[in-house]
Amino acid sequence: MIEPLPAPLRRPRSGRFLVLAVVFICAACGLVYELELVALASYLIGDSVTQASVVLSVMVFAMGVGSLLAKRLRCRAAVGFGLIETTLALVGGCSAMALYATFAWLGGSRYALVAFSLAIGMLIGAEIPLLMTLIQRVSRRVEGDASGTVADLFAADYVGALVGGLAFPFLLLPQLGQLTAALLTGAVNAIAGGSLVLLLFGRDLSTRARWVLLGANVLVLVVLALTTAMVADFEQAARRAVYGGQVRVAVQSRVQEIVLTGQKSGPLDLFLDGRLRVDGRDGSRYPRSLVGPALDAGPHGRVLILGGGDGLAAREALRHTGVRSVTVVERDPAILQLARTDPALSTLNGHAYQDPRLRPVVADAFGWLRRDGRTSGTYDVIVSDLPDPGVTAGTKFYSQEFYGLASRVLAPGGRLVVHAGTVASSPRTFWTVERTVRAAGLATFPYRAAGHASGPARGGERASGAASAKPARDWGFVLADRPAPLSLGSAGARPGVRLPAGAEPLTAPGEAARYPPSTLVHPRYSG
Repeated sequence: MIEPLPAPLRRPRSGRFLVLAVVFICAACGLVYELELVALASYLIGDSVTQASVVLSVMVFAMGVGSLLAKRLRCRAAVGFGLIETTLALVGGCSAMALYATFAWLGGSRYALVAFSLAIGMLIGAEIPLLMTLIQRVSRRVEGDASGTVADLFAADYVGALVGGLAFPFLLLPQLGQLTAALLTGAVNAIAGGSLVLLLFGRDLSTRARWVLLGANVLVLVVLALTTAMVADFEQAARRAVYGGQVRVAVQSRVQEIVLTGQKSGPLDLFLDGRLRVDGRDGSRYPRSLVGPALDAGPHGRVLILGGGDGLAAREALRHTGVRSVTVVERDPAILQLARTDPALSTLNGHAYQDPRLRPVVADAFGWLRRDGRTSGTYDVIVSDLPDPGVTAGTKFYSQEFYGLASRVLAPGGRLVVHAGTVASSPRTFWTVERTVRAAGLATFPYRAAGHASGPARGGERASGAASAKPARDWGFVLADRPAPLSLGSAGARPGVRLPAGAEPLTAPGEAARYPPSTLVHPRYSG
């Protein structure tokens, strides 16, 4: 039985406009849920390409299932749509907090990610068939004009998706954070869906159905409001579960989440998006192994550090006599600010940012080399202290094109040194980096250094509680220059490389010769 046109809205255009407005809002909310799942999956699990593929493919499949199941509700489209929107608001709004909770207290969120992708996808997929039924009833369109209804509905849906897709990274995420953004989206979703059904079709529903819908929407809004009020306490508890009980600083910048743990008098750890970047127990070992061999092998008057906003690589460079200038290109200004002002981190980096020889630049390293590299002059030493090559977001910094750009600003006889991940746990990734540097026309000298016996591997390990820290077996580095290959020499020999204690040169295994270099269009690294 077809529900009649609501009595309060005899004008089809008014009802049609309201339905299209709700389509717009629901589409925006649906895309925010989708992007929220992708962002959280990439942050909590890693390898953003794989996680985005899983979320999107599962959600698209679930949307098809939901669309088929919605056919059974078309005879009661208004009630069905109202209940679906109420459920979607609750599930989608709480999805981010639920995923983060499973990661913090259960140690993983992969299964929860698939479950939420399925549930949200099915609910979103059920929206369009029911909205199509509702708008056709309100518009009173004749059969020959059905295509116009379809076009209007999908236009509103696509424009809403555009607004939601832009609002998430540029407004919701930086202003509200992942958890509050999802909860607010759920509240908007519930209000929009409930308002459409109760205002436009309320008189056509039974009294019981009206009260059920009203009560369900009120209950969901109360739950979302109470949960929003608990976000701050939840984040603190979750951080303690993930990072331990000594979280000193937690900042969500426009680029990443920054967490500092440890006390001023004890070891300091710096996590970026859940990955350990500075282990206080290795505060000198890692930067000394990265920077020292490159500076000792030849002239080092001008030093360029790509990444390394924490200041540790800059500290090591500034300690060498003969260094006239150090330029640090860091994409996140929040890291630079923290490295400059936080008492513990500034002490760890030797107050490098107070040295007049250091010049910080806020820019993406790839874009800066491409845009400003040639005009900035040449450098004797280039230090690449960037995200781990196994992290998808950082693969462009380990591409043949990137090293080609870096080689353009190398002075004659200059050296490039690259942090290339761990050799023991990811040998293929390390030797692919070495192969990629050689493909850019540079001669290479691979080596590795031993890390702290009980600390997490720098850059590659994710924070998942203090008790789950894994041993850092080593750090792999690739030192390169343009002339003849660098060779290991004695302390006074040149051209040679002096490795610090605990470091050793490496010889490429036979299969490494078959590894293809990584490029922008064909990245060869995986998380």
